[in-house]
Amino acid sequence: MTTATPPTGEHLDSDLGYGSKVLAVEPGAGEFIPESERHGRPVQLAWTWSSPNLEFATVFVGVLAVTAYGMTFWQAVAAVAIGNLLGSATQGVLSARGPKYGVPQMVLSRLSFGYFGNALPATLMSLMCGVGWFATNSTSGAWALSTLTHLRPLPCLAIVVVVQVFVAFAGHNLVQAFERYAFPVLAVIFVVAVIVVFAKSSPGDAAPAAKGVGGIGGFLLTVGTAFGYTAGWNPYAADYTRYLPSATSRRAVGWSAAIGLFVSTTLLMAAGSASTTIAGASGPNPTAEFTSTLPSVLAHLVLLAIVVGAVAANVLNVYSGSMAFVVIGITGGARFARAAIAVVFGVVGFLVAWWALPDAAASYESFLLIVAYWIGPWLGVVIADQWLRRDQAGKSWILYDRAFTNWGGVGAFLIGLVVSVALFSNQEKFTGVIAKQVPQLGDLTFFVGFLIGGGLYLAFVASSIRGSRPGAHSKLEA
Repeated sequence: MTTATPPTGEHLDSDLGYGSKVLAVEPGAGEFIPESERHGRPVQLAWTWSSPNLEFATVFVGVLAVTAYGMTFWQAVAAVAIGNLLGSATQGVLSARGPKYGVPQMVLSRLSFGYFGNALPATLMSLMCGVGWFATNSTSGAWALSTLTHLRPLPCLAIVVVVQVFVAFAGHNLVQAFERYAFPVLAVIFVVAVIVVFAKSSPGDAAPAAKGVGGIGGFLLTVGTAFGYTAGWNPYAADYTRYLPSATSRRAVGWSAAIGLFVSTTLLMAAGSASTTIAGASGPNPTAEFTSTLPSVLAHLVLLAIVVGAVAANVLNVYSGSMAFVVIGITGGARFARAAIAVVFGVVGFLVAWWALPDAAASYESFLLIVAYWIGPWLGVVIADQWLRRDQAGKSWILYDRAFTNWGGVGAFLIGLVVSVALFSNQEKFTGVIAKQVPQLGDLTFFVGFLIGGGLYLAFVASSIRGSRPGAHSKLEA
């Protein structure tokens, strides 16, 4: 395997001495990581992707499966397992490329969209993930802290946001350290809580009447929601593997990331579904509803774990979201541009979370589906591109070439996004043409977007990329 380095100025400066320092601000943002700065092992990805999902936002997907989509417990478990398996598999595939290329996921995305064309998905990621997910998880953390301390939700929100922004501001190494030390605490508390919830639950109960949903439509909605949650991490994948040595086993990287993500999401979503057979539908404070059936001491520990879990998720959201924003190219080459943008995203995310506090449950339900809409066609294009380039050597320098274009990827993405939403979106404020005629299909937007985006990309650029194999030349060579 050969990996060519980018031009001077497009790689992390080793003279800055960041290396494996934890209490130091990571310089730069989207630069190539030279071998002298590489460190870590694949096993760390198990807690990198477990810790941020050991939180209430994960639990609430399982709650929605029963109370909003009309699933029985066993139907809900089957549906979330399928959605999580798909999202975890793609997470593993994308994570495995990090050591080879040594760049963040949204820089790597330039292979599929070109240097300037990639600004479109990078912008969507920075807004949806860096602000949207940040606000969503901050809300659940604030409610948990409010229930635990009896303080008002707003000051609790401020406390949670400040801690999150501090860790993300420092950068990669402190983020990884936080996930590592949070993992055993979160794992022990949530495993005990899950055991208690299952012991008290009645999994054989009939599904509730839920907004007229149910059947195959409710099942597909649950699969799509679970996938939207789990695949929501896909645009972050290489961000946390790019510092691994280039010789690191790709198989070990992929499996570590996929297993950590699948086990944590499926376990807590199943617990969320089980909890509805004890406490019923969620109320205005979903975290209090979930912990109300637990023994007092355990309930308080779970509330604390929900706060820590929200922070674990959001340090990734604001770190990767701010890095994606810098990758767009409008911040210039400021040495600490990513760190500065992390603070800005924290402020904006705080304001959005403040607005969502009064009805966190409704806001979360809609957001989970919408965030998957753009990820579907983006992922289809990226996976198709990766398959086409499977025999090519990694040439990281082309990712920083402003003349490199791949408008076929942009076109496939936009067509996939527009067509899938126009036909299959099944939201309260907008229903697609086919979804309106056949509501029992649920919401297939993500799956259709993935297939259209990937299929069109193969049709648009396959011949060009194949022409870049040994003995040929193409402007899409990478």
